Amino acid sequence: MKRWLLASFALVSIAAVTGCSPDSSGLSEKNTASSETAGTTGTTGTTGTAPKEEAKSETPKATEPSPISTTPKDGDDVAVLDTSMGQIVIMFYPDRAPRHVDNFLTLAKSGFFNGTRFHRCMPGFMIQGGDPLSKDLSKADAWGTGGNMVDGKEKNVQAEFNDIHHGRGVVSMARSNDPNSASSQFFIMVAENGGLDGQYSAFGYVVKGMDVADKIVATGPTDQQLNGKVDPKKAVVLKSVKVTKWPIK
Repeated sequence: MKRWLLASFALVSIAAVTGCSPDSSGLSEKNTASSETAGTTGTTGTTGTAPKEEAKSETPKATEPSPISTTPKDGDDVAVLDTSMGQIVIMFYPDRAPRHVDNFLTLAKSGFFNGTRFHRCMPGFMIQGGDPLSKDLSKADAWGTGGNMVDGKEKNVQAEFNDIHHGRGVVSMARSNDPNSASSQFFIMVAENGGLDGQYSAFGYVVKGMDVADKIVATGPTDQQLNGKVDPKKAVVLKSVKVTKWPIK
């Protein structure tokens, strides 16, 4: 299934990447940002203007989300990503994005990610992987268009936009124009990008191995016109993803 390639740094504070329309082949991929929405939509509501005095009410406030932790609790599920450049350990936020966490863990336990590659890497932005087509070098032109196919149909996850800020180390799901089109492709932020907040479903955080992510992102092109497309011969292999409990023994 062809997908529109949404591509930019999407930061209000820096210039967005330009020239990121689909390539001439017509192939496109699930991506992590859209210059069309950056700075105009996607706020989480947590930084809105203060309510006016007359808006106050005696009605009890809704339960606030629990604080966002960057350290797993003992017994929590974590995923160990064993790449050809080293290990990355991810914790999860089932209270923020339960469907996305379950989807990732289910795929990981089934071995779905084993042998895939980080096919899209943008220095100063993120690394993207999880496409089953990236296991096959002969299908490099189609990398970024694959997903979790079940009985000939792609299985998608409903959007779970939340209050997690897309800062360095955050793990989130790639998608097409359709907010509910996330499937298997995910990305890891190597730099802050508030333009993604409220637009993509963040569901995890790297607790170990950001130095590895930094090595992986360096495989991406410096030419912005290439939109992060990694040379297939340089693409880092995700050898396996194992789900275990924290702390890792």
